[in-house]
Amino acid sequence: MVDRLVNSEANARRIAMVESCFGSSGQPLAVPGRVLVGEGVLTKMCRKKPKARQFFLFNDIFVYGNIVINKKKYNKQHIIPLEEVKLEGIEDDGQFKNGWFIRTASKSFAVYAATSTEKQEWMAHINKCIEDLLRKSGKKAVEEHAAVWVPDGEASVCMHCKKSQFTLINRRHHCRKCGAVVCGPCSNKRYLLPNQSSKPLRVCLHCYDLLSTAKNSNSNDKDKPVGGNADTSGEEDSDDDEEEKGKGQPDTHDTPKFYGDNERSDDNH
Repeated sequence: MVDRLVNSEANARRIAMVESCFGSSGQPLAVPGRVLVGEGVLTKMCRKKPKARQFFLFNDIFVYGNIVINKKKYNKQHIIPLEEVKLEGIEDDGQFKNGWFIRTASKSFAVYAATSTEKQEWMAHINKCIEDLLRKSGKKAVEEHAAVWVPDGEASVCMHCKKSQFTLINRRHHCRKCGAVVCGPCSNKRYLLPNQSSKPLRVCLHCYDLLSTAKNSNSNDKDKPVGGNADTSGEEDSDDDEEEKGKGQPDTHDTPKFYGDNERSDDNH
């Protein structure tokens, strides 16, 4: 049981090690009641291509970061509250196998494990943590989640007008509502999506029309249209900041570690 590890020295030691690996680039992770449930490398589908990322599953948050030095140093820490997370399995497709979506209100993305067994282990442990957390807090699961971005490589032409071809000059953009890859003219509107940002975000013309229509029929709708074509969002293609030059990628695969299942002896050392 995860609860058994709450006050254990082994758990405190593991969390301190994670904090040390992120260094000054990360936030403090040691808080009362927090348990490190598991850790391992997953392949995250980033905007331009898949990237290996180090993931840490706690009983209340999911943390991941870029691998600078495998098992020693990570940066660009991301913290996701588990109470916002919903998982959804992905069917195997060609080279991409053993994947699932991690959906939250502010950001959603796909990850892939090395084997089907590891996929099952990750999803089971994450779902158990979510279930326990929601039960203890009395909160309800989040119903609305951000769209998963379509990777750049899957669209050579705009997914809205079906005409505009992407080049070095004609850049790809992503609709923050549906995740489609669209050209500039087909995404020149901004809409306030409070779950994702306090600033208006780029949306495609189709989603803008749908959101505006919904807004007009429901005056209490939190999503709000923003007039004009100026780029007021300040978030243009924000996934680019997750891209690195391939440094620190693990050469060999290590199976993920999950604590508390069969680890009774560790607390006794």
